[in-house]
Amino acid sequence: MNVPFFPPEASSLAPETDHLYFFLLGLSLFVMVFVFVPLTFFLFKYRRGRRANRAALNLPTNRIEITWTVIPTLISLGIFGAGASVYFKEEVPPQHYLDVNVIGKQWMWKIQHQEGNSEINELHVPVNQAIKLTLGSEDVIHSFFIPAFRLKQDVVPGRFATEWFQPTRTGTYRFYCSEYCGMDHAKMEGFVYVMPAAEYKQWLEQAPPRNTLAQSGEKLYRILGCSGCHDGQTLVHAPPMEGLYGALVPLGDGTTVRADETYLRASILQPASHTVAGYQPVMPAYQGRVSEEQLMELIAYIKSVAHSEPLKKP
Repeated sequence: MNVPFFPPEASSLAPETDHLYFFLLGLSLFVMVFVFVPLTFFLFKYRRGRRANRAALNLPTNRIEITWTVIPTLISLGIFGAGASVYFKEEVPPQHYLDVNVIGKQWMWKIQHQEGNSEINELHVPVNQAIKLTLGSEDVIHSFFIPAFRLKQDVVPGRFATEWFQPTRTGTYRFYCSEYCGMDHAKMEGFVYVMPAAEYKQWLEQAPPRNTLAQSGEKLYRILGCSGCHDGQTLVHAPPMEGLYGALVPLGDGTTVRADETYLRASILQPASHTVAGYQPVMPAYQGRVSEEQLMELIAYIKSVAHSEPLKKP
């Protein structure tokens, strides 16, 4: 059976991650040799009954102490800096990216594209294009893991997680759930298909006609009655959704938050704890009334009107 020693580097951040990994591995091997080779030598040289010079040595102890304190400290700071650099690059997506939603549940991954395409245990993406994942769980803790991209993100119920990657090689790559989540955990896997941009566009167009994620969110927005308060046309005093996403929002407790996915999720599920300054906490909570999939559709709609002007009362 042909088992590769290491998965291929198929994303823009994979080489940096591997360089740091192999540096730490090499440093660990060096320290092991540096410690255990002399230790083994001295165990035999100074064992009981062996003739050896055991007189105290006159060594420059201060210089030795300073050396083995300063050098490991500098190495540790270098490792911290390199690790922090990789971490922040992994956590902050570039300016232009494709949004993809991922929902984990026992025992499958459901993928939602903004164009309306849905997949089960499969993810189609274009090569050399940054992909931002918004991940949620409908039941227990899962972990979305693509070894070839060096991407692993825990997905915890009750919150969204985000991660991004940019594939650099076309091909097919496996992804897994790497957090034990129940009886069929080992079967919770799938494939990423990295395609040339033209083939990816063709794949999107081959899907049957359907609403985009934002259009589905707008429909749900009206079914749930959200438009009855937030459209600026009623007597109910509620903040508009137009221009909300990405803006700074002053809250009633005097704090200010950025209206990102996390804030929007909390405001939908538990609005009383995130009341906007100047408004009354009259919005009903939707905790238990909407699924993770519906939450992502609602947020996709709010994102789609981020650059729109609020409606004005006649």
